[in-house]
Amino acid sequence: MAALLSTWLLVASAAMGQAGPGVYPSQPIRLIVPLSPGGLVDTFGRAVAQHLSKNLGQPVIVENRPGASQAIAAEALAKSAPNGYTLLMATQSGIVSTTVLRKTLPYDPLRDFATVSLLFESPLYLVVHPSVPANSVIELIALAKAQPGKLAFATIGNGTAPHIGAALFMKMTGVEFLHVPYKGSSSAIADLLSGQLQLMFEGGVSSLPHVRAGRLRGLATTAARRTDAMPSMPTIGEAGVPGYELNTWFGLMTRAGVPRPIIDRLNREARDMVKLPATYEKFKASGIQLLSSTPEEFTQRIRAELPVWSKTLRDIGIQPN
Repeated sequence: MAALLSTWLLVASAAMGQAGPGVYPSQPIRLIVPLSPGGLVDTFGRAVAQHLSKNLGQPVIVENRPGASQAIAAEALAKSAPNGYTLLMATQSGIVSTTVLRKTLPYDPLRDFATVSLLFESPLYLVVHPSVPANSVIELIALAKAQPGKLAFATIGNGTAPHIGAALFMKMTGVEFLHVPYKGSSSAIADLLSGQLQLMFEGGVSSLPHVRAGRLRGLATTAARRTDAMPSMPTIGEAGVPGYELNTWFGLMTRAGVPRPIIDRLNREARDMVKLPATYEKFKASGIQLLSSTPEEFTQRIRAELPVWSKTLRDIGIQPN
C-alpha cells in the first residue's frame, strides 16, 4: 500500500508540474519599468501591459522603479520568484551598459534573467532650446567649441542612451558639454523647455512633440537613416559628423528559471503585439522600429554586446562607478 501511495504521489506531482504552465496566468502580473513615467519606455511598457492584460485575461500592473542606472528595477526582477508573474521592460542601457559600468551588481543579467523577446529599436534626437543660436549640427559644434563646458545637456543617468549619445558626439567632434543627470526624462525635458538646459539627446516620444510645436529645435537624429517620424531632419552623420550612429534596443525579460512554456506564451504575445497595425500607428510618430525575436536571439545579442560596449564606453570616456 505504501509503495502504491508513493507511486500515486509521484504521478500526481508530475501531472501538476506539467499543468502549471498550462493555467498561466492565474493571478495579476507585474511589469517593472526601469524609468519614470512619461518617457518612451514607460509609454511602450503600458502598451505591452494593456496587450498582455487583454490576451492573457489577467491584470498586468505597471510598476515604475527608476534609479541607479536602471539597476533598481533589474534587482527587483532578480529577487522575484521564477514563475512568470514579474516581467521587466529591459533596455540596452539598463542591461548592457549598466552591467559594464557598475563595478558590483547584485545580479548577473545572463545568469539571473530570462529573455522573452526584443520589442523595438529607437534612435535618439539631438534637440536644443530655441534660445541656443545654432540651427544645425555644424553651428552647434562651432558654438560649443567657442564656449567649452558651458552648454548643458541632460541624461537619465551614467551610461544611459542619452549619455552615450552625447559622449560619443563629444568624442567624435572634440567639443565639451556639461553633463547634468536626472532621475527621469520628464523632469529633464521640463528643464530643457524652460531654458535651464541647452540641449539633449532624447527619444522621440519625449522630444518630437515639442519639436513639432516649436518649443524645441531638432537638429539631427542619431539613426543611420532619416526616420519616418521626422524625414526632414538629417542624421548626425550626414549633418557633419561622418560615421556617427546610435540605435538602442528595448525588450521584454523575466526571471531565470521561469518554465519554458510560459516564456513561449509571452514571446507569442510580444510578437503578436509588434505586428499589430494599431501598435505601428500608436508609435510611428516616435521614430521607433518595431521588431521581435526568439528568446535565444535576444540572449545572443546581449552576450555579444557586453564585450563590445565595454570597449566602446571606455573609448568615449564613460568610466565604471
